[in-house]
Amino acid sequence: MPPRPLEIGPAGRAAAHAIERTRTARGYSQRQLAARVTALGRPMTFTALSRIERTVRRCDIDDLVAIATALGIAPQALLAGHCTHPEPVGAGAT
Repeated sequence: MPPRPLEIGPAGRAAAHAIERTRTARGYSQRQLAARVTALGRPMTFTALSRIERTVRRCDIDDLVAIATALGIAPQALLAGHCTHPEPVGAGAT
């Protein structure tokens, strides 16, 4: 039996939405952004980008960094919307 793909979690969904919001705010089509990512050395088709934005495909860390660079923002900015009030490490432990 083939392994089941991992579900995209809340951080992945938030990053996907942030990618789409930022891309449209910058005025890039999916084709244009995919071409910019590819030019940075991370080959990406517009179909792959579309699947990331629709949360059909997982966005790995290398994709995230390349997409952020192509958008002209820090990778953390694509993750920022996920957790606005993070708990310190070990919070709640007694």
